[in-house]
Amino acid sequence: MALLSSSPAVAEAMPIEESYPMTDQDFDRIATVVRTTTGIALGPHKRSLVYGRLAKRLRQLGLDDFSSYCDRLDLPEEEDERRRMVNAITTNLTSFFREPHHFEHLERDVIAHLRANPPTGHRLRLWSAGCSTGEEAYSMAMAVVAGLGDLRGWDARILATDIDTDVLAHARAGVYARERCQAIAPRFASRFVHPADRGRVRMADALSQLITFNPLNLFDHWPMTGKFQVIFCRNVVIYFKKEDQKKLFERFADYLEPDGLLYIGHSESLFRVCDRFQPVGRTIYRKVRPS
Repeated sequence: MALLSSSPAVAEAMPIEESYPMTDQDFDRIATVVRTTTGIALGPHKRSLVYGRLAKRLRQLGLDDFSSYCDRLDLPEEEDERRRMVNAITTNLTSFFREPHHFEHLERDVIAHLRANPPTGHRLRLWSAGCSTGEEAYSMAMAVVAGLGDLRGWDARILATDIDTDVLAHARAGVYARERCQAIAPRFASRFVHPADRGRVRMADALSQLITFNPLNLFDHWPMTGKFQVIFCRNVVIYFKKEDQKKLFERFADYLEPDGLLYIGHSESLFRVCDRFQPVGRTIYRKVRPS
C-alpha cells in the first residue's frame, strides 16, 4: 500500500510552515479525512509531513491558509480534491522481493503443494492488498510461474489493489529503473526482466497477463465474489488503530479459502488482534478451519 514516509529527504524538502498557517484544528480536519478514507491514523508527529505534502497544492489553488483548504475538502463536489490530497500524503515504500522468505514460502511450499494437489478447475487466486507501484505483485507472479512450471491448464490470477490511483498507473505500466530490480534473483531476471528505454526495464508480458491492477479502499465495499488461496497485506495495518486492524483481518479471513495463507509485514502481528489465523512461519498465517 501507499505508506507514510518519514525519510530525511522528505523533511528537507518541506517548505517553511509560516508560508501557509496550519492550526491544530486544520491538522485534525485533514487527519479525519485521511482516516475516514483510508483507515490510516495520522498522529501529531506527522504534522510536518502533511504540511510539506500539501503546501504545494495550496499554492496551486491560490489559497492563503489550511483552513480555506479544509473548507474546500468539506464540499461534497470536491471528491477529486480529497482523492488528490490522500495521494499527496501517502507515498510508496516498496521493492521487489521485499522480505524474501515470503516469496520462498509462496513458491516452494504453497504453489508446490497446489501443483501437486490441484484445486477444482485448477483455479488459483492471489491478492496483493496495498500493492503500491506493483513490485510485490510482480514478485508474486514470478513465484507463481516458477512454482507451477507450466501455466497451461491453470486458471491463475493475481489481483493487485491500492487506494492510490497514481501508483496503480505506475504498476500497470510495469516499467522500473534498473537499480530498483537488483533484488530480483538472476533466475527470475533472465526470464522476466527485459530492457526498456533510458536505463529502465520492463516486466515480461507473462507476468503482466497474470495481474489485474484495480483501485480499492480496504475500508469500502469489496466487489470480489470468489475467494483467494493467498493474500499479501504487508506493512499496511501498522498505520491503523487496533479496532480497524481487527476488522480488516476478519474480512481477509472471510475472503480466504479454507487453509488459505495471509502474509503480513515484518513489524505486524495478529497476536491479540484476530484469532482466525494460526502462525505457520515468520509473519505467515494460515486461516483456521472452524471446529
